[in-house]
Amino acid sequence: MNKKTIGVGMASVMMVSLLAACGSNNSSESASPSASAPSGSTAPSASTAPASDLSGKIKVLTHRTDMVNDGTLDSYAKKFKEKYPKAQIEFEGLTNYATDIKVRLTTGEAGDVNMLDGGMPTSELPKYYEALPEALFENAYFADVRELDGKRYGIATGVNTQGIVYNKKAFAAAGIDKVPTTLDELYADAQKLKDKNIIPLYMNYGAQWPMTNWGQNSYWYVAGDAKYTDTLVKTDTPFTVDGPYGKLMTIARTFVQKGWTEKDLSTNNWEMSKGEVASGKAAMYFLGNWVIPQVITAGAASEDIGFFPLPYDNSGKYNVPLGGDYFIGVSKDSKNKELATAWVEFFVKESGYADYSGFLPVYKDKESNVAQMTEFKSYNPNFIESTATDPKFNEIANKAEIAVSTGAVEQELIKAADLQKAFDGLNKKWADARKALGY
Repeated sequence: MNKKTIGVGMASVMMVSLLAACGSNNSSESASPSASAPSGSTAPSASTAPASDLSGKIKVLTHRTDMVNDGTLDSYAKKFKEKYPKAQIEFEGLTNYATDIKVRLTTGEAGDVNMLDGGMPTSELPKYYEALPEALFENAYFADVRELDGKRYGIATGVNTQGIVYNKKAFAAAGIDKVPTTLDELYADAQKLKDKNIIPLYMNYGAQWPMTNWGQNSYWYVAGDAKYTDTLVKTDTPFTVDGPYGKLMTIARTFVQKGWTEKDLSTNNWEMSKGEVASGKAAMYFLGNWVIPQVITAGAASEDIGFFPLPYDNSGKYNVPLGGDYFIGVSKDSKNKELATAWVEFFVKESGYADYSGFLPVYKDKESNVAQMTEFKSYNPNFIESTATDPKFNEIANKAEIAVSTGAVEQELIKAADLQKAFDGLNKKWADARKALGY
């Protein structure tokens, strides 16, 4: 897969996401800070039979085509069979997962286990998924995101955050001996990198989806409020130059105007860009932690890749997001729900998928084994858990024909001759839509 959404902010639900290739969520998930079991839950235990007695074959649908192709998922299945010797696991990778899973669900071909369609209304979950056991959610992040009437239908497979992924050798070549902790320092370092003919930041403007990190995926945590998007439903002017969205847009525009990004902005160079950052020809990405293992796979030594919070002002103290990656669940049509549920539990607790993918662990009492996350936390950022967004926001955006969660809006704003005039145009469309909807 070539993109992913940590779709937060200007989407139907607020979730980090953190837009990844071959390893991330292609749709947005809502998130809730509550991890306690909902009252009245009657979800069954993972199995009523001894582990060794679970048998049969299940099919797992996944967006991780890379892990299917390189045998990583097969290695997980082998480890699973040590607990359940009579079990057989079949994997099917879907290249256009976000689109294909919608079709599979309606045709009854969604396998036994799959990654939940992030755009599915919560009210429809019981139609397509089996409730998962309560014990699975103890101390888990975003435990109530896919919950309805006291039952939970999906659990996050990893936790994302967002910041600057950087090549330490590129920094050293430009004479940068410490990461920037203020916006002025970030700008100064970008110029140092350019002076050494190193691309300061690979923006991936041409790929479009990474552009949401400069606006829709980020402005709410820059504002310091997981519910910030809800406040925009009540105003005719959500787009302001001096607001958090404008602050991020100004940074992005500065990078483009100063020549601190790739020269070819029109072409989708996503796959190539990973090699550029891995080799040190480019120094930085502004993306989620999910991209770290992809840069390493592209040829970088792990010790040469670092991660720090985006210094979006000169305060020296920054907010960063926490959001769930794809949620995994058991298909309602599964003929072997006990084995399918056992696989879900194994996958989130024992497989090692979170570390492999560069995620933070799903469970709050677990520590990440990703060295870059240890570095990231050393800068003491303020983590803010994403939460569900008022559905009215998406209604207004759709009525206003303002594309959300695609990066198209950010592309237009970055290239706009006058940011204030561009915002005025969006605000006019937004206000008209609010009025038409009676909001």
